[in-house]
Amino acid sequence: MQSQSYYVPAQSPWPIVGAIAMFFIAVGAGLTVMQLETADLSGVVILSLGVLILLYMLFGWFRHVIQESDKGLYSLQMDRSFKQGMSWFIFSEVMFFFAFFGALFYARVFSVPWLGGASNNQMTNEVLWPSFESAWPLLNTPAGEVTQAMPWYGLPLINTVILLTSSVTLHVAHKAIEKNNRMQLTAFLSVTVLLGFVFLGLQVEEYIHAYEALNLTLQSGIYGNTFYLLTGFHGMHVTIGALLLGIVLIRVVKGHFTEQKHFAFQAAAWYWHFVDVVWVCLFVFVYVM
Repeated sequence: MQSQSYYVPAQSPWPIVGAIAMFFIAVGAGLTVMQLETADLSGVVILSLGVLILLYMLFGWFRHVIQESDKGLYSLQMDRSFKQGMSWFIFSEVMFFFAFFGALFYARVFSVPWLGGASNNQMTNEVLWPSFESAWPLLNTPAGEVTQAMPWYGLPLINTVILLTSSVTLHVAHKAIEKNNRMQLTAFLSVTVLLGFVFLGLQVEEYIHAYEALNLTLQSGIYGNTFYLLTGFHGMHVTIGALLLGIVLIRVVKGHFTEQKHFAFQAAAWYWHFVDVVWVCLFVFVYVM
């Protein structure tokens, strides 16, 4: 029997555990970037510790929420709160990427032409970087290093097809759960999770190619910085989305969810479709244009 009162859980240790994890991730990521040209691995160790703590927090918190749901502690108002919370969370993620795309557009539309002498700023060009040519992507750095742009074909195009395909398979799985077709649900959700991890594997291969063959590194000026900033954060979101769908898949195998009550599946699907839309924008504005 589902409770009609608004369930208020007891004090939980998971928020502070998550805060500690994010602290280690932030410090570790910063040190890792600073130590790229050295043999010091302390940043990698701290970053890895933060990721492990974060995974521990996620699985522990998810377990508690699942147990509370299975006990019937959540009312209809609680379900609406979950939907509103997930909606606002995705909106915050939209603003997160909006800021980074804004930085990319500002650099391309304003900063690069200005540095190249546009809008009567020829003196600025002569003083700051006399040999600078206003073009995108910027393949020359002030230090004289030359890099190459990542082409849109090859691995980026393959990854685009993979993510778009994963959205289709996830949609089929969503329709299957609404019809209580457990076999089709399990099969297509499994394919979606697999495609997510294949995407991540190919992105790692793309980064290796960028560093070794194209000399495209974090030291490659504004182009390299915006490239890794956008694709890296997107890869992090794909990782989170794949983990969420993986947890949902485990619950599906255990017989959780019904045709009417499957918000955990729905929330993970919302997040995954959002990640796919971001990648399409990223593919167009970072790789193609």
